[in-house]
Amino acid sequence: MRKLRNHINSFNTQILWIIILFFLQNSISAQRENNDSNYKIRTVVIDPGHGGKDPGAQGSTSYEKDVVLAIGLKLGKYIEENVPDVKVVYTRKTDEFIPLYRRAEIANENNADLFISIHANGMTDPGTTGTETLVLGLHRSDENFEVAKRENSVILMEEDYTARYENFDPNSLESYIIFSLMQNVYDNQSISFAGLVQDQFRDRVKRKDRGVKRQGLLVLAQTSMPGVLVETGFITNKTEEIYLNSEEGQDYIASAIYRAFKAYKEDIESKSGLLVQQLATNDTVASSEKSDTVTDNSSIYFKVQIVVSSAPIPLNTEQFKDLPEIEEFKSNQFYKYAVGHKKKYDDIVEYSKWVKNRFPDAFIIAVKNGHIIPIQEALNELYNKS
Repeated sequence: MRKLRNHINSFNTQILWIIILFFLQNSISAQRENNDSNYKIRTVVIDPGHGGKDPGAQGSTSYEKDVVLAIGLKLGKYIEENVPDVKVVYTRKTDEFIPLYRRAEIANENNADLFISIHANGMTDPGTTGTETLVLGLHRSDENFEVAKRENSVILMEEDYTARYENFDPNSLESYIIFSLMQNVYDNQSISFAGLVQDQFRDRVKRKDRGVKRQGLLVLAQTSMPGVLVETGFITNKTEEIYLNSEEGQDYIASAIYRAFKAYKEDIESKSGLLVQQLATNDTVASSEKSDTVTDNSSIYFKVQIVVSSAPIPLNTEQFKDLPEIEEFKSNQFYKYAVGHKKKYDDIVEYSKWVKNRFPDAFIIAVKNGHIIPIQEALNELYNKS
């Protein structure tokens, strides 16, 4: 009976932790500037993992903390020299210990548009090689659980970690239930950037591609922007350790992440520009009512997309509480969730302003016969030029 009661108390603690993290993320997100519809990537935070008394994974001759600091500084220099309109912020530039919560605070305080945490992997099997990029979520294998434990165990070096992290135990499988219930508003953007990083590692640097994976990582859970943790290689593999410590290897890895960042920035900003064009098109339609007629097409309507997830989310979850007319749309391997239901584009534009106070990265979509279609296509069907 005592064992059962302890289990229940532990589960309640996990639920409390979920609520704290969820509202922390959204309260910070709501403070960000959202008035500029022509969105641009202005600030990136580079987070070289570990440091100081926390060496990270250990190779035969080197420590993770030193390798990733060198790569992080090189990455920042590439961005600073080639993309001068982007502000680069570092969580550390020297060999110092930075608590996990403080790394997230630095990103949140600087209203970062992207968070890149750089690490080197470690495994008991010295033959394991390759790169992988991690996004927030629940790990699906014992091997990934070991990675999560290693990356989160740094909190054990922090003072008052039990109170600060609400009794989260990085070595307890039960603690990780929070990551099966949490969904990140920035999931789609994080996955997109992670995929670009892996593409660069595989195609340009010729590193073994271990893919994009979900991981229960506290540092990503506490940041309020798209974010990834890049595992640049296995320092426990003799060949990869030599590569990771070489000037050439560090240059190639840093430049690969830089190219992925540049491609991500261009993609995000081009989509933002398209939205501005769509809004302008709608203004033109609204100002020419005498020459336009509205087609009575009851199957077309507009919504505001708020979340993308690789796993389905129950529509009655706490995350969607008080959100009207929530709908799920399946697209390839992703589940998209959108709110509201407006027949007129003007109405959804106004409604989206309210939604963005809670979900800063939300955007308008058009729906026809239960499927998402391009907004311009919907407008063309609704408004016939005469």
